[in-house]
Amino acid sequence: MSSSTLARILYRGLHTSLRRNALTKMTMPAMSPTMTEGGISAWKKAEGESFSSGDVLLEIETDKAVIDVEAQEDGVLAKIVAQDGSKNVAVGSTIAVLAEEGDDLSGAAELAANAAEAPPPKEEKTPEAPKSPEPSKEPPSPSTPSRPELPKGDRIFASPIAKKIALERGIPLSKVKGTGPDGRIIREDVEKYTPAPALSTASPNMRRTIAARLAESKVQSPHYYLTVDIQMDKVFKLREVFNKSLADKGAKLSINDFVVKAVAKALEDVPEANSAWLGEIIRQYKKADISIAVATPTGLITPIVKDAGSKGLATISAEAKALAKKARDGKLSPHEYQGGTFTISNLGMFDISHFTAIINPPQSCILAVGSTQPTLVPSAEDERGFKTVNIMKATLSSDHRSVDGALGARWLTAFKGYLENP
Repeated sequence: MSSSTLARILYRGLHTSLRRNALTKMTMPAMSPTMTEGGISAWKKAEGESFSSGDVLLEIETDKAVIDVEAQEDGVLAKIVAQDGSKNVAVGSTIAVLAEEGDDLSGAAELAANAAEAPPPKEEKTPEAPKSPEPSKEPPSPSTPSRPELPKGDRIFASPIAKKIALERGIPLSKVKGTGPDGRIIREDVEKYTPAPALSTASPNMRRTIAARLAESKVQSPHYYLTVDIQMDKVFKLREVFNKSLADKGAKLSINDFVVKAVAKALEDVPEANSAWLGEIIRQYKKADISIAVATPTGLITPIVKDAGSKGLATISAEAKALAKKARDGKLSPHEYQGGTFTISNLGMFDISHFTAIINPPQSCILAVGSTQPTLVPSAEDERGFKTVNIMKATLSSDHRSVDGALGARWLTAFKGYLENP
């Protein structure tokens, strides 16, 4: 045996003995600069299971989305401290005990117990919280009894008429408590079923964050509003031509795709509107990273189409659709919804003709887009003296600290020009 081989063996033995019992605590990471607490959606590894660098260890629920947390190096999940479904876990608190291959795991339980006892001092700081937030933690408990009665995957026993009524009314039988023989669901059970309030499905963290930021924006940012009517006939015709050419690829452009592109081009013409108020300075951005407001079951979120001005309509459409799906599934990563420079909120699909939106700080502007309505306008060319055109109303909300009224008007004029003459 060579001396170098012997040295390596001795080094490994020494290294192994040094890291024996070298258990480490895994703490709740901050998935964004503003995150102070989060929830454990699900662990993807079991206690005692080994993992490799890049493996997903768990899913963390933030105030915006559910995010995968990957392992940075190989190891073993020795003990889980914060179980699946844990809520309001403070950033920096221990959520698990990790080890390396070959480590003695006998001390993991004791380390986890000590870690579980550590958080109480922090709770002493919030004795006033039970006045309002604490009661909100109790309502979810009524929903838990329904699960033991009908565990997931168990066969559901219901009468044929009960099944028929449930199917017609869209009632999930798994949520209905049966009062018939042996817990069988009968007609009366389905007819008396009352769905749980929709509010219980919303993430308290997300709603709390949205409320705080919108209130802060409305109070601290001096909003003003500018509205313009835009003729969309040329966009409609161009969209029809493009969609025919994209039919073979299974792609389809929406009006919002044209709006995103027009916003980005207008920001190139009036770059002062592509800015943010940062307290003492105004930051002007070179690229148009467009935030698009998306409604999700847990609240509003604004995924970003990066550098939209440099992308074609088909690319913008594909990215916007993919981001919207990830947003509704709660799978957005922080970089996909943080850092936009301008926001679009479009309620046209709900047949809302006109509305105003609250600025998404620290951005300077947000554009509220309404539906397109057939409208009669004067026309010298038409023998009747009028014609019907498709008009879309768009309202720009601006922060007067960084974007003056005349500047906002210039931007709206540029935006209108790109849609009326695409």
